[in-house]
Amino acid sequence: QMDNPTFKSDTVLSDVHVHCPNKRHLMVRLNAVGQPVFLSYFKLLCNTEDLASEKHVREAATAGEDQYRGGDERCDNLKKERELTSEGVEALLDDDGDLEVVRRPRSASDLDAEDLSRDRVYPVILMKGKEDALEDEEQECTCSDVVRIEHTMATPLEDVGKQVWRAAFLLADYILFTRDTFRSCLVLELGGGTGITSVIMGTVAKRVYCTDVGEDLLAMCEQNVALNKHLMEPGGGEVKVKELDWLKDEWCTDPEAPYSWSEEEIADLHDHCTVIMAADVFYDDDLTDALFRTLYRITRNLRNSCTVYLALEKRLNFTLRHMDVTCEAYSHFRNTLNDLENLQDGKMKYTVEPIKLDFCQFLVYERIEQLELWKIIAEQLS
Repeated sequence: QMDNPTFKSDTVLSDVHVHCPNKRHLMVRLNAVGQPVFLSYFKLLCNTEDLASEKHVREAATAGEDQYRGGDERCDNLKKERELTSEGVEALLDDDGDLEVVRRPRSASDLDAEDLSRDRVYPVILMKGKEDALEDEEQECTCSDVVRIEHTMATPLEDVGKQVWRAAFLLADYILFTRDTFRSCLVLELGGGTGITSVIMGTVAKRVYCTDVGEDLLAMCEQNVALNKHLMEPGGGEVKVKELDWLKDEWCTDPEAPYSWSEEEIADLHDHCTVIMAADVFYDDDLTDALFRTLYRITRNLRNSCTVYLALEKRLNFTLRHMDVTCEAYSHFRNTLNDLENLQDGKMKYTVEPIKLDFCQFLVYERIEQLELWKIIAEQLS
């Protein structure tokens, strides 16, 4: 009986609104299964066109840290606005330094009295008109340092790919920091979810195949790629959204199925892919096993050696079975990662190494110590 959980819940809540508490999350529609879909803006801490400047990168990262510690810049501006009136009138103080409160006249006729020693102070309206809001949205749509993502915030476990998670931000940071490493590459993302990491990679790489499973999820991902097309156009990159089910050993090539692969696209992947990436997909043991089987199947069929990047968050939970704080999903991931590195089949060699998280931060989120990034070099022996 003690092994059974006391509380059960089939809803997983995204923490995107936790590490961006002051960001606006606008509900735009209901998806095919009736879940609310939100549109969020994620501002890059420096322009993607200026990332080649190392000095600019350092300054942007420092500014980002200050922004995170101090809250949203808009909140700081509102605080300043509250301190001053719209006319810039300073509060009146008496001789002792106390605020002098002026009482409202008893009769309306007294308002016209010439000897009334009171300045009219109007409240600051903390609301924008419709035209201003549309103007701001139009500017954000065309800005080269804003990523627009449609996502959900609370879903059943099987739909967590529709949410935005911290490990995706971490991997995006690494891509932007080492952008020369991925320039002009062909990249495959496994479990792309909302597509935010593929969008960032698309600003650098030549072509990205962003894959996941589920028509509703893939449609959301494709919408996000379209929303951020302006970010990828300057570098000539493109993102293609495709279906890839880790539980199946074959590619989806049915021309009637949405997001299926053509024979030319499969050949393109096998001939030119040099980078594979995945972010926050290690939360279920069966799916972890399926992912590593898919990695092995794909890398052994590539023409060139490949580098795999895996980002994840180690989530700690208290379990009655252990009567302690554990992370079973993470432990299974590490064991499977070790098995891959120790694999001796005469065909493939996998070299695994952790990546230090001392690179700059380009997105506003909390880079907690439970986040990890791993690099796997897959080489064909024959």
